[in-house]
Amino acid sequence: MKKKIKEVIVVEGKTDTAVIQKLFDADTIETHGLALDEATLDLIEELEKTRGVIILTDPDYPGMRIRNMIMERVPHVKQAFVDKKDAIGKKKLGIAEAREEAIIQALENVVSFSKESQSLTWEEFISLDIIGDKQKRLAIYDLFHLGYGNAKTLFKRLNMASITKQDILNKLKAYNLQ
Repeated sequence: MKKKIKEVIVVEGKTDTAVIQKLFDADTIETHGLALDEATLDLIEELEKTRGVIILTDPDYPGMRIRNMIMERVPHVKQAFVDKKDAIGKKKLGIAEAREEAIIQALENVVSFSKESQSLTWEEFISLDIIGDKQKRLAIYDLFHLGYGNAKTLFKRLNMASITKQDILNKLKAYNLQ
């Protein structure tokens, strides 16, 4: 029996919906790529109030743009991220091409962001030695299921997820990645 997901999952297209519904008992909203319109944003806003919403877009630039457009309108939606390396098909990059285990893992490790407070200062972030260390940055993205991005995006997402310097140090220590 398929696992039921209460929240509505926002995806980019029909093939993404087909993959999600093969793996889960879940409802989706399709943005039709970057053609995300006001009516769809209104629907997402309403569904967030009643059922909750999870964004699962492709790990590429258009996917990030769609994610940002939704978050501007509905800041408290949940986020699920599939790594680029797990979403590469023969000719395309996306959720429809992603490994099933990667999609399952993304939806089981949903992240909630909040813009209310700053859990990590820029000084603390710098002191973690993440900026010049791509491997460490990518490890932190993975350990906290925050998707992919540059150092500035990581700083922003760590704060939005209310992750502190101590949380980061504890995870790095647990995985011997200091």
